Amino acid sequence: MDSHGLPRLLLWWLVSAGLMVGGLGLCCNWGLRTTHPLPADIVVKLMKDNGVNKVKLFEADPSALKALGNSGIQVMVGIPNELLAPLASSVQAAVNWVAQNVSTFVSHAGVDIRYVAVGNEPFLKTYGDTYTSTTFPALQNIQAALIKAGLGRKVKATVPLNADVYQSASGLPSGGNFRSDINDLMVSIIKFLNSNDAPLIVNIYPFLSLYDDPNFPINYAFFEGSSSNNIVDGSITYTNVFDANYDTLISALQKNGFGSMPVIVGEVGWPTDGNPNANVKYAQKFNQGLVGRILQGAGTPLRPTPPDIYIFSLIDEDAKSIQPGNFERHWGIFYYDGTIKYQLDLGNNRTLVPAKGVTYLQRRWCVMSPQASISDPNLAESLSYACSYADCTSLGYGSTCGALDAKSNASYAFNMYYQTMNQTAGACAFSGLAATTTTDPSQDGCRFEIQIDIHEKHRQSGSHTSSWAPSSYKSLMAIIFVVVALITFAP
Repeated sequence: MDSHGLPRLLLWWLVSAGLMVGGLGLCCNWGLRTTHPLPADIVVKLMKDNGVNKVKLFEADPSALKALGNSGIQVMVGIPNELLAPLASSVQAAVNWVAQNVSTFVSHAGVDIRYVAVGNEPFLKTYGDTYTSTTFPALQNIQAALIKAGLGRKVKATVPLNADVYQSASGLPSGGNFRSDINDLMVSIIKFLNSNDAPLIVNIYPFLSLYDDPNFPINYAFFEGSSSNNIVDGSITYTNVFDANYDTLISALQKNGFGSMPVIVGEVGWPTDGNPNANVKYAQKFNQGLVGRILQGAGTPLRPTPPDIYIFSLIDEDAKSIQPGNFERHWGIFYYDGTIKYQLDLGNNRTLVPAKGVTYLQRRWCVMSPQASISDPNLAESLSYACSYADCTSLGYGSTCGALDAKSNASYAFNMYYQTMNQTAGACAFSGLAATTTTDPSQDGCRFEIQIDIHEKHRQSGSHTSSWAPSSYKSLMAIIFVVVALITFAP
């Protein structure tokens, strides 16, 4: 441990505590993988209206960064994993990236960039060794480029890591250490971060503990805890998996001589759809407990003072990869259009407020034609086509639209395609199986969406719209199989 660790950590704590003065300061992730992004200025206003003063972007999106200029919101800007190799191989590439994506926005747009997140969970076990040789050199080159640009004191480079970079042989937080396959690499990265006064970032997902293990005690995933599920570790009793997970990391840091290393929780949250345990009730319960801890200034047994915690996520993303699961497109506290999914008590008699100034397409839906038959031989192919180009994850088992009858299933798929294609002529045909309606077909908690009208705003701002592409063939085909089977075997 370096001799300046404790004073530096104390300063870190004081800065973090200062965020709470005069009201709640929330941190959040703003993802941009969507077919119809909310205009960036509306998103920034949404954040400010809800007390968000720190935001993490997964990429250096120009429209998002411009909108954040002079907003009073501190920014962490991300570098996608696919850029790690070129940035690792060339200092000049890092210099160019910093000039284009950091210096320009700091100097000319008034963006308060504080961190550059180099990669996103690059040592995830499922990635194997894909990024193990490029992450650290890319981190070093980006930090060197920040120093060269005169930003080294204000902007720090770091790496957001998944919680699977550490583990405990004993199953207790006190047994925490870094994975043996990356232990030396992790220690080298932490030494580098420490020498540059940069924090370590970790993403913690109690939902995934429940998702990955059907026998995981559900109460232990939330902050209320349950005495029957507590973990006793020496003199410490852990009542929830978040505290236990975080302190496993702290133990790993202590074992390697960095017990005072500042840590940021880069992602934590709960999805509302795409899985039986991904629902509004659980999401509200988890995030209210999380916000309550932030309001109370509660830390963990090994770190009593709380870190910055970035809630994942602000808004749903209908074009996000579903390789981990269908829930990936439903992490937002807000729906795709900035409307509220559930309320949260933000303290001082404040609750969430929705986005303002959102413009929608016409109030028109695409549904299965009353004259069409579920036995039509073209139906299965039409459904497959619709769900290959639109988000049908809400139709999966245990999801919000998973209990629809055969015709309603088809209608949902047709409408998602129709909205994704901006209600264009011909997008509600499907070999004569579909027709438009002005009567809202939503039912029993299943929302039939009307998409955002992005065209006028994009003409004015030059904003970028993410293109939709099927991101996980396996997950996509599972949804299509369920829908087609329901149609096929309907009475």
